[in-house]
Order: sequence, then structure tokens, then C-alpha cells
Amino acid sequence: DQVMHGQLETASGLTLMAADMLPGETLRPGNNLAVSLGGDDTEELRGYWQALSDGGTVTVELATQPWGDEFGMCVDRFGTSWLVNIAGGG
Repeated sequence: DQVMHGQLETASGLTLMAADMLPGETLRPGNNLAVSLGGDDTEELRGYWQALSDGGTVTVELATQPWGDEFGMCVDRFGTSWLVNIAGGG
């Protein structure tokens, strides 16, 4: 009775995905799902990254990765885990 993955695409080309908590993890407020935000609008996605990471904890700095995209991970100030991927953002 759980949702493993969900995906929404916006008219502007952003993709928002959510994934359920991994089996065996201890439930804490905010860790019952992870949200991924991706697309190719560098300026817009960097703005979302700034807002999401402000007051939260950055676990992976937003930076160009070996696959050529900018990618970062954070936990926002409410405890929700976020993954941000900017396609070809490097």
C-alpha cells in the first residue's frame, strides 16, 4: 500500500519526482519520501536549490558531476530530502 515512485512534468519542462522511504529505514519527520527536481533551466533550478537548502542541511553540494549535469542533495528546514539535477548545467 505504498507509492514507490511518482512523477509530474511542468509545462516549462521541469520534472518533479518523489520516491518512498527505503525499507529498513527508521521513520523520522520528513524522511518518509525523497523529492527530486530536475530540468535544464539553470537559473530557475539554482534558485530552487538556494531556497530549498536555505536553513537546511546540504548533503551534496550543487556542482557539476561526472555525468555532466549539476547535481546536489539537501534536507530542507522541514526535514524533507531533496535531489536537484540541472541537465547539462556545468
